[in-house]
This record gives sequence, structure tokens and C-alpha cells, in this order.
Amino acid sequence: MSALHPASVPTRDDFRALFNLALPVVAVQLGLMLMGVVDTMMVGRVSAQALGAVALGNIYFFLVAVTGMGALMALDPLVSQAVGAGDEESIARAFQRGIFLALGMSVPVMLGLALVRPALQLLGQPAELIEPASRYIRFIIPGLVPFYLFIVGRQTLQSMGRIAPVVVVTLLANLLNVVLNWSFIFGHLGSPALGVAGAAIATSVSRWVMAAGLLVAGWNELMPRLRPWRRASFELAPLGRMLRIGLPIGGQMFLEYGIFGLVGVLMGRIGTLAVAGHMIALNLSALVFMVPQGTGAAAAVLVGQAVGSQDVARARRSASAAVLVGGGFMIASAAVFLLAPEMLARFYTPERKVLDVAVTLVRLGGLFAIFDGLQAVAIGILRGIGDTRAPVAINVLGFWLIGLPVSLLLAFPLGLGPAGLWWGLVIGLAVVALVLLLRVRARFRGEVRRLHIEHQAPASSLAP
Repeated sequence: MSALHPASVPTRDDFRALFNLALPVVAVQLGLMLMGVVDTMMVGRVSAQALGAVALGNIYFFLVAVTGMGALMALDPLVSQAVGAGDEESIARAFQRGIFLALGMSVPVMLGLALVRPALQLLGQPAELIEPASRYIRFIIPGLVPFYLFIVGRQTLQSMGRIAPVVVVTLLANLLNVVLNWSFIFGHLGSPALGVAGAAIATSVSRWVMAAGLLVAGWNELMPRLRPWRRASFELAPLGRMLRIGLPIGGQMFLEYGIFGLVGVLMGRIGTLAVAGHMIALNLSALVFMVPQGTGAAAAVLVGQAVGSQDVARARRSASAAVLVGGGFMIASAAVFLLAPEMLARFYTPERKVLDVAVTLVRLGGLFAIFDGLQAVAIGILRGIGDTRAPVAINVLGFWLIGLPVSLLLAFPLGLGPAGLWWGLVIGLAVVALVLLLRVRARFRGEVRRLHIEHQAPASSLAP
């Protein structure tokens, strides 16, 4: 993309490399999302209370766990840059440190999850949902460690360009999750009907199988990096530097997750129809978002590998290809949202009053999707470079200092209701996307260095 640099027009090979990595990454993202959708659909057959409890429990789980998830994504630049440099020792150390951090971070996160009941009471959640949601979380806690370990394995393999094992394991885990839900929720195959607790047990068991399955499927790539265990992997200074790369990613994800959660709460202040319409539009947006999110993840790997091999031209071309693909897909998605909002909303509900709200928000979701896709790709590019702090500040600026005040002003004093809340999201996302793209352009115009966490001073760089 010439906006990045005159020599950054991607070639056919650049697009091929992006598609070869991005398509399976998107498949994994959709697979992981599908597990949550299936859980919700199956437990919804028990009762409306069970459905609400699982939804509330999942919101709380990700609110508490998302920072740790993001912190482990420090593996993206560390491993991909080491792959590009042919630095086998750094790949092994990064993988082992990822395991160590996953185990260490699980402890405070599990403590946070254990506080679910007082937290939900403090947040003023419906009394009838607090007990079943708390029970759901109690049974989901044992699945946290394998969930984090799966992320470590996934990011490591992904950064090495070996995503096929992750796709296979995710597919098999989805099938297992359906069988376990059917058994534990409804009482089949000798299991008592456990309802909400059954859904949580199925998820925890599936996560253990996913972690173990990924180790088996990725054995040839992971085991040589796991054994022998390097004493240097326990050194505190490099672990601290790894956290300084990863925690901002977690912070950015927490802030972004938080703003959408807050808007959902504000929808509740408007009414049930507003919440229903909001969830339809948000679900549709989340579905198409998987493509630019996967494209951004692929960009993180390809840009990181180019940085590691000191190939500035390839890094720029990979970044440009990702922006064109991610942005182009979301423009096409926006056209569908704008032209057929009611058709899309009818997949979720036939009720006219809900459709009236949803149609307006789905149209706004078209604008929302374009900027959401661009910011996801830009974050991936910056992560490949190793620039993880700037997105946090940009997120605060766009969402919290601009988008949220606009949402509140338009929705309540100016009386635009649900549409006003979404206009704030659209404006906030537009600011975030624009500033992130400018940040990408500025980084490629300057000097880009490979990350080294063994010591402070980097040993190699990319000059424009």
C-alpha cells in the first residue's frame, strides 16, 4: 500500500503467503467462536434462566481472563521474528517462557474467577442468575490452565507458519464439545442431567483435550522446543521483558472488550428491545470480524518473520497485503449489511419490534465493520513489529475519550437511543483505525528492530 511506503505494493507471492496462513487462522477463530455458540444454543433448551446464566458466566470469564490471553500473544513477535532470523534457541526459549507465564498467570486469574458471586452482586446483576452463573464459573475454573496452554501452543505454531495442527484440533474439539454438552447438560450416556454445570464441565474437558491434542498434533514442531528445558527460561529479567510486550496486548483487549460490555449495559438501561437488537447487530459484526482478525494474526506472523530476516521490503508488502485483504473484505461485508439488514436480522428473530431496532443497528454495523476490520489488521501489523504499547493508548483515545462520550451524548440527552450508542462506537472505531494506520506508516518510515528479551539492546534492525 503506497500510503505505507512507495515500494510497498504487494506481489502475487505476498498475497499467496497471506492467504495460505490467514485462511486456516480464520477457520480456527470461527471454530473457537462456534464452540461458544453451540454451548449457548444447547443450554438454551434447558431454560431461559440457564441461557442467561451461561451468557453471564462467559462474559465474566473473558472479562477476568482476557488480559492473560493477550499477554501470551507476546509469542507472536518473539517467535515469528526468531523464525525469520533462523534463531532456533530463541524460539525454544520463547515457547518455554510462554508455558511458564501461562501457569503463573493462571493462579491470580483463577482467584479472580472464584470471586464471581460478590463481583456479580456488586455489578447489580439479576439475583436469579447469580447462583447458576457462579456455579458455571466454578466448573469452568479447572479448564483455565489448558485454555492458556492451548493459546501458548497455538501462537507458537502459528508464528512458525504451522497452523494445520491447530485447525485439526479445533475441529475435533468442536465435535467433542457437542457430544459432551449433549451428555452432561441433558443427562445421556450415563451422566445425570447437570444443566448449566454440565455445559461448564463439557467446556473444561474440551479445553484439556484441546491442549493435549495440540501437543500431539504439533509434536514434531513443539517437542524439540520443549526438551531440553532451558535454565534461561526461568530467568526473571527476560520474563519481565516478555510481560512488558504481552501485557499491553492484554490491556488493549481488556479495554476493547470493556467498552462493548459497557455499551451492552447501557442498552439495558434503555430496554429489552434495545438489548435484543444490539445483540443481533453485535453478533453479525463479530461473525464477519473473524476474517480481518485472522488476517491481522497472519500479518503479525509474516511481518514478524520479515523483521527477523531483516527484509524491510517484504515486511512492508505483507503489511499492505493484509490491509487490502482485511479492509476489502469488510467493505464487501458492509455493503451486505447496508443493503439487506432486515434479511440478516430475521435469521435471529421474527419479532417486528426487535427487527425495527436491529435493522437500524445492522446498518450502522456496516460502517462499524469497515473500521473494525482496519484496526484489527493494523494491530496485527504492529504486533509483528513488536509495537504493543501504542495500541493501548490509541484504544483509550478512540473508545473511551471520544467514542464513549459521543455514545452517551447521542443516546440520552439527544434521545437517539440504541442508534446513538452505536454511532459512538462507529466514531470511536474510526478514530482508532485511522490513528493505528498512521502509526503503522510512521513505524515503517523509521527504524524497526527485532525484539530481544535476553538483554536490553537489540542486535539487529531494519532501516528504511
